[in-house]
Amino acid sequence: MPNSTLPRQKDFPTVHGRLGVVDIGSNTVRLVVYDVPDRLPVPMFNEKSECRLVEGLSSTGHLSKTGVKRAIRSIGRFVRLAQSMGVESLDLVATAAVREASDGADFVKIVEKTYGTPVTILSGAEEAELAALGLIVGVPDADGVLGDLGGGSLDLVVLDKGRLAAFGTLPLGHVLLREMADNKIKRGKAIVEKHLKTAKLLKGASGKKMYLAGGIVRTIARIFIEQTNYPLHIVDNYALRADDALRLSRLLAGLSQGTLKKIPIITPNRIKSIPFAAEVLASLIEAAKPKQVVFSGFGMREGQMLKRLPEDIRHQDPLIAGALTLAENSGRFALKGQEIVDWVRPIFPNLTPTEQRRIEVACLLSDIAWNEHPDYRAEHAFYRCLRLPYAGLSHPDRVATSVYVRYNGDPNASLVNSVRGLLAPEDLAKVEGIGRAIRLAHTVSGSAPGLLAATRMERSGKRLILHLPGSTEIFRSETVDRRFRSLARILGLQGNVSRR
Repeated sequence: MPNSTLPRQKDFPTVHGRLGVVDIGSNTVRLVVYDVPDRLPVPMFNEKSECRLVEGLSSTGHLSKTGVKRAIRSIGRFVRLAQSMGVESLDLVATAAVREASDGADFVKIVEKTYGTPVTILSGAEEAELAALGLIVGVPDADGVLGDLGGGSLDLVVLDKGRLAAFGTLPLGHVLLREMADNKIKRGKAIVEKHLKTAKLLKGASGKKMYLAGGIVRTIARIFIEQTNYPLHIVDNYALRADDALRLSRLLAGLSQGTLKKIPIITPNRIKSIPFAAEVLASLIEAAKPKQVVFSGFGMREGQMLKRLPEDIRHQDPLIAGALTLAENSGRFALKGQEIVDWVRPIFPNLTPTEQRRIEVACLLSDIAWNEHPDYRAEHAFYRCLRLPYAGLSHPDRVATSVYVRYNGDPNASLVNSVRGLLAPEDLAKVEGIGRAIRLAHTVSGSAPGLLAATRMERSGKRLILHLPGSTEIFRSETVDRRFRSLARILGLQGNVSRR
């Protein structure tokens, strides 16, 4: 198993229009289409086809003949769909199965000749790099080890506070492992343990975090979420204590196929491989000894997308970029989230960077439900923010979003009960205050641009002061006074309105 500094993948020309990525994986072929505006994009189309190119590779050294037929047919659909969608640049990238098969190059030639589109066969190093880049877009300070489990290989990457340090590739893909073990889980466990003994880079996860990515890994995360009644059904940034993840993985690895068939979220094609994938995860956790296991909803495809973006877009905060785009598409007037951020910030001194980011996102999204029925604005805003499709959101971040309170929602309402436990009590109290402050900002300005700059908030000792210009009637409002004093009361401060 190699263990060295990651080489840089070759640079691709940058794209400003629609970009498509066809991931020709060992088990599935998938098309993802992104619209690349002036900010980090989110997928506008995502479809996969289970082709199982890797089936039989361990014994024959060749790609599955049936899998090749399926893959060529699926690639044809994806190429034509991309053309119909106006995709300006379509990247076809092949991974472990095509890389390792003796007839992999022949398969690529057929695809290229049939559809006139070049295919890049990624090396193990390039595949590992792209998987790490896909993770880092959502976890920029990732520290520990990433395990990306596919059908044909397990890619490992050491991450040092967001920096890609070292990589390794092992022949432990869930389909390949099942075939090498002749469908016997005990034999599979022995094979995994033998290979992991050579994986010295796993020491990089000791006492840190282990990040897990890959299609079957996301299926396992959904099983964990379902079986433990976890309140938020979102895989990305789903985190578990390492001992809990180990226990659940061992339990899953020991289930019979009959029992697995009773779990609705497992597709028939996954049933045979799930125990072997769970065994890989369990053995990884035992060998690496991390403190926490974090599942990622992003991986190689997102890494490939990032390589094609202009430099100024590539390094944007994905959450802030997504919130800005959503705000622009759904806001009423031109009141910018940053205006509210600057106005609210003096009320909450000594915030951590995480808390400051939460306030910024809440301000950006504070008007997204304005066109809903007034009786349902709070509920709509709450659920929409809880389920944002953007990278960079931990599950506590989602719950902390203050937009619910901005619409006069009650943080103690039954609506919040299911997810309340994901946020510390002291953070939940801050959410209410932040939400009330954002609501007051919209009340003072009527959500119109430019007016907040004529006013300001000041926190002095035990007093909260709202400074309003006395020369204009536009800020004289009983509603403003009432909501300001309500905010001061929630913060435990004495409220004073100053008109000069």
